[in-house]
Amino acid sequence: MRNLTEIRWHGRGGQGAKTAALLLADVAFQTGKYVQGFPEYGPERMGAPITAYNRISDQVIRVHSNIYDPQYVVVVDESLLEAVDVTSGLKKDGAILVNTQRTKEEIIPHLKGYEGEVYIIDAHKVSMATMGRYFPNTPMLAAIVKVAGIMEEETFLKEMKASFSHKFAGKPEVIEGNMAALKMALKEVR
Repeated sequence: MRNLTEIRWHGRGGQGAKTAALLLADVAFQTGKYVQGFPEYGPERMGAPITAYNRISDQVIRVHSNIYDPQYVVVVDESLLEAVDVTSGLKKDGAILVNTQRTKEEIIPHLKGYEGEVYIIDAHKVSMATMGRYFPNTPMLAAIVKVAGIMEEETFLKEMKASFSHKFAGKPEVIEGNMAALKMALKEVR
């Protein structure tokens, strides 16, 4: 299928990886894309490893399965690098995005020989600076949009503001913090 982007998210319960995948699907849908955003359910408890997925395309998506050979992998919790084979099936012409305070050079040895592009962002720093609490999913969402080139940054920010305004209509401080986190993350990912 042409123009199909497949993303696999790895996080821990309570970090918002599932929410980020669903938000990405929602925002891409608003721009006219065909989308899928879904979690893989396992043990549903705080801190347990979880996996979520996105498919985004310009054409109708007819496959309905987990994503085994993604172009992009998002690792919301770097401790999963040791606990889960996050690079399994990851295409060499894709990329992995890791939430970490470490450098790329420090992360690469933990990627089981993956030879593709590696991107990092300190989602803790971004979320604390903009929201005052640790919500890694918002910075990771912006970072993968930039890394994967899913849509123009301006379009992404406009659609996210509309989504947040609908979801948090009575909480303008939540909207402002999340928007600031998205903007900062777009600049911080490297």
